[in-house]
Amino acid sequence: MENSGAARSLTDAARLVQLLKIGGYRATRSTRENSCKISSRWHVDGYEWEVRICPDYSQSSIMIPWVALELVLLTGSSSASHTHVRSILSCRLVDPRGILKPSEEKSKFWLFSIPSPGTAVSSMLKLIKREDLESSSYLQDDAFTLQCTITVLRELPVQTFPAGKETTVQAPSSNLHLQLGELLQSEAGADVVFVVSGESFAAHKLILAARSPVFMAQFLGQMMEKSSQRVEVKDMEAAVFKALLHFVYTDTVPEFDVQHDDKDAAAWTVMAQHLLAAADRYGIERLKLVCEGKLSGGIEVHTAAATLALAEVHGCEQLKDKCIGFIVRSPAVLDAVLATDGYKNLEASCPSVLTELLRRATKINVV
Repeated sequence: MENSGAARSLTDAARLVQLLKIGGYRATRSTRENSCKISSRWHVDGYEWEVRICPDYSQSSIMIPWVALELVLLTGSSSASHTHVRSILSCRLVDPRGILKPSEEKSKFWLFSIPSPGTAVSSMLKLIKREDLESSSYLQDDAFTLQCTITVLRELPVQTFPAGKETTVQAPSSNLHLQLGELLQSEAGADVVFVVSGESFAAHKLILAARSPVFMAQFLGQMMEKSSQRVEVKDMEAAVFKALLHFVYTDTVPEFDVQHDDKDAAAWTVMAQHLLAAADRYGIERLKLVCEGKLSGGIEVHTAAATLALAEVHGCEQLKDKCIGFIVRSPAVLDAVLATDGYKNLEASCPSVLTELLRRATKINVV
């Protein structure tokens, strides 16, 4: 295979996980000044970071106090050759006693400018409403514990290949996705706000319309949303819409590129399922294919039936074929899948696919 004049860039990631115990919780009540009272210094991938924890954060438009977090880049890496650094802050509540399962993990993407550490184009990562924390068992002896993760996404040096006798000037790789991602995070010039499960997301109608035929009809067609500056999205989780919106602007799902442990992998399988449904809802075919590929590579006994139902409902033929092939690969796997709750739901929601499943199983003498 000839690579004359070709170049490619690869993405890697550095990751650090720490437990942070927040004591004296009751004393953190403020007068709604949104000051981040608690901070923790981290060193990840040659950079110095600060995680700032605001136990009583509230927005001026929604006076509901949250436990929220902010990520700040304090100093840049001396070896950095690029102008921006991309990072993800993830956080969840944990029980040091081991009695409670960890809470749902919340994540937020930050884009920092290397020449200007200390500032980021992003809003706060809202973890849990203060009233929900106080009514939960995560708060013990006036203290709670967070499991926080900083993931630094880094771009490896561009690999170039000799072009023989002729030499060509290599154009730099496109950074359009970074610029549009920064526009989304800054909310500059936004002309529409989506309200999803109580959370608000600002966006730009023209960018949305260019990427989705559904948004095109909503904002440039004759639908009522054409002149609306506020749109409520029903039957969707805020985290799913946030990931969909990020893909619309950047053509990427950064969390899909991060190596997760078993618990996180299971959570991201569920996220990929919901994101696929959202992509189909808004006609974003590339995101649908990205999710389909993610799910195809992680089919397991406890997810096979649910993923098969998803593929059938949303017309994902390749994913459907992968699921059926996995289920009928052996009598043991088939029996295990038939015993899952996902299969019971499959029987109720997609009975038509059972005929094909039975035909494939019979054909290879599994049953």
